[in-house]
Amino acid sequence: MIDLDLGCAVLALARSAIAEHLGLGTLPVVTHTRLEQPSSTFVTLRQRGELRGCVGSLLRLRTLRADVRANAVAAAFRDPRFEPLEATELAHTSLEVSLLSVEERIEVRSEQELTARLRPRLDGVTLEYRRHRATLLPQVWEQLPDAREFLAALKAKAGLPEGFWSCELSVSRYSVVTWKEHDPAAAEAAAGSL
Repeated sequence: MIDLDLGCAVLALARSAIAEHLGLGTLPVVTHTRLEQPSSTFVTLRQRGELRGCVGSLLRLRTLRADVRANAVAAAFRDPRFEPLEATELAHTSLEVSLLSVEERIEVRSEQELTARLRPRLDGVTLEYRRHRATLLPQVWEQLPDAREFLAALKAKAGLPEGFWSCELSVSRYSVVTWKEHDPAAAEAAAGSL
């Protein structure tokens, strides 16, 4: 069951952490009993529907409050794929917070077995092989609905060749509960293209 109060709380925390980092205000008092429990999250920033930053954690090393704040700041200012967010961008940047379940290891002997066991649109997947590690959130299934394409993108993100397979490969899955801010710029752009 999706907790809308928790969603409002984590979105407010994420936005205010970025605003505070930009010198645009201080963190408001946000309360919810769940905020002090160990959690792992990803925070995604979008502008006009396009990715503007995404950083998260897979391990539950911080409270939900601390994890959301840290990942929001990292997504806005330290995602190496993007320039740091500027104060003028914040008003037209929408935020999304994904709360991850505990990872579940998937025991498989082949890539074919793995692709057969993946649940499109439900599974976030983490792949590890020696020093290579990557994850894709369940939301990525929207762009890559085929399990083979999804797995190829995951391998590429981990720095592994598309056809790579090893018995030492470790694969885990998780689910997410996601809360999103409304993106007025994306809605306006979509309406303008009709």
